[in-house]
Amino acid sequence: MLSGADIIRDQVRRLPDAPGVYRMIGDEGEVLYVGKAKSLKKRVVQYAQGRFHTQRIAGMVHLTRAMEFVTTRTETEALLLEINLIKQLKPRFNVLLRDDKSFPEILIRRDHRAPQIRKHRGAHSIPGDYFGPFASAWAVNRTVNSLQKAFLLRSCSDSVFETRTRPCMLHQIKRCSAPCVDLVSPEDYLALVEQAHDFLSGKSRAVQKRLADQMMALAEAEEFERAARLRDRIRAMASVTQEQSINPQGVVEADVIAMHVEGGQACVQVFFFRAGQNWGNKAYFPRIAGALDAEEGEEGAGLLGAFLGQFYESQPIPRLILVSHDIAEGELMAEALSLKSGRKVEIARPQRGEKRDLVDHALTNAREALGRKMAEGSAQGKLLEGVCEAFGLEARPERIEVYDNSHIMGTNAVGGMIVAGPEGFEKGQYRKFNIKSTELTPGDDYGMMREVLRRRFSRLVKDEEAGEASPRPDLVLIDGGKGQLDAVLEVMADLGVDDIAVVGVAKGPDRDAGLERFFMEGRDPFMLEPRSPTLYYLQRLRDEAHRFAIGAHRTRRTIDMKKNPLDEIEGVGPGRKKALLSAFGSARGVSKAAPEDLAKVEGVSEALAQRIFDYFRKA
Repeated sequence: MLSGADIIRDQVRRLPDAPGVYRMIGDEGEVLYVGKAKSLKKRVVQYAQGRFHTQRIAGMVHLTRAMEFVTTRTETEALLLEINLIKQLKPRFNVLLRDDKSFPEILIRRDHRAPQIRKHRGAHSIPGDYFGPFASAWAVNRTVNSLQKAFLLRSCSDSVFETRTRPCMLHQIKRCSAPCVDLVSPEDYLALVEQAHDFLSGKSRAVQKRLADQMMALAEAEEFERAARLRDRIRAMASVTQEQSINPQGVVEADVIAMHVEGGQACVQVFFFRAGQNWGNKAYFPRIAGALDAEEGEEGAGLLGAFLGQFYESQPIPRLILVSHDIAEGELMAEALSLKSGRKVEIARPQRGEKRDLVDHALTNAREALGRKMAEGSAQGKLLEGVCEAFGLEARPERIEVYDNSHIMGTNAVGGMIVAGPEGFEKGQYRKFNIKSTELTPGDDYGMMREVLRRRFSRLVKDEEAGEASPRPDLVLIDGGKGQLDAVLEVMADLGVDDIAVVGVAKGPDRDAGLERFFMEGRDPFMLEPRSPTLYYLQRLRDEAHRFAIGAHRTRRTIDMKKNPLDEIEGVGPGRKKALLSAFGSARGVSKAAPEDLAKVEGVSEALAQRIFDYFRKA
């Protein structure tokens, strides 16, 4: 069987001189690398010549057992396809962006007579105006709170809006103009919406000046109360702009992206500038297969280019992207991003002036963030080595999964899974499992743990049988003692997953930290040295799993508590719901009403009245 450079030479003879994407396949059918080429024939033949720039490329060619190809009409299409395949397949030898979740934005909905302002994350599927991205949910929440004070827009859901009969607390504390009960006319409310739109679009100074002029006119007319309300709104607007650490004068909309490479690791800092304001920044640490020696040169250019392609696969693309280094095929990348966004996108490496200062600031942050991460990684590695020694593992665990359940007397039961490894807590990998089985006895912790682990590892087995990449833990920690451990081992044996270490962590007497007992198959229960750093680390893992499971349980319980039984009755929409609640005071009052009384409510027919009556008396 041909392998390595031989199979590549064999493939070259049949390749077209056309743009496309190629995939290198390993011994077990896994995708090692995805690349694109202006000419497949000319690009792939370079791998067969045996002259490699780095050990990473040499190792990749050596492991290649097959290749797959897709031709495209243009090189730009090849680049976009390459980005999609890298995100989907996560090849071992590509530079991978580990955290690609979408950033939060601010949305002003336009599909309601009283537009709502709210935080939004994900696809732009709701009609309205989107502003962002913001680097964190905290930044969005802070800004939305300030905008509520400044423009008095509602943030409540449509169902709450339709059922209000009097102003809520937000109106009392001057953060909403109460359009739900018509304390503001539709025309005046839409004027507030347009002011908020202009402010978030970069016209903040014009909006503030207009309101300041109105405030002065009211003060001169001795309408001091109305003038004071405008003063408070202006202060709220000012707080949004003043809280930003850097507000450039000449950059209205741009992302500033800087990369620093050291010790074979890389950090990419992204700063978001929108409407002339700094909306936050975030550090990324792309996964690199093999060492990267320098941030300059072909490898550095390729790294930053790969980051841009994957980053903007799921993020909004600005008109201007400022970078700290020249990127590989920068013009092609700009063309691909322009095609994706539907407008011209410029990628520039500024040499002087304010834009250069912004890039230098981002580069300093990248350098400092990488230094902190390398220091933390060294300590984290020692902790994982301690875990390896404590549990007698063959190698240091790279992925630890920790499981815990949370419920109250068996209700709203939720299982939580957290993930930790060399990079610390991998919060993007956390998962919650709503307990679905109807056969479990309320409070059956063993049964709940069986369900959670069966669902988790059934998915793992299914993915592996289909040849799909799926994260496999090196160590599983269970919150509990021998009973929980036996339940989990039973599930793992049924699924044929017998090569993963499983450890039960039982709390000490009176739940004292430091007196935990550990349970493993084939070993007597044991304890670790009370002041051992490894023990402290395992306690942190257990506590994080407990925190996550409790949070998921509380969220589910809150949702159930907020449910109104009227929402589940066919034919009862927001209008009829509001009329019923106004007539009977509450859902409990509706449940006690006779059909003839229900039928007296406006919009409720005799058939619907009977349906409502029957709903509350069903077995």
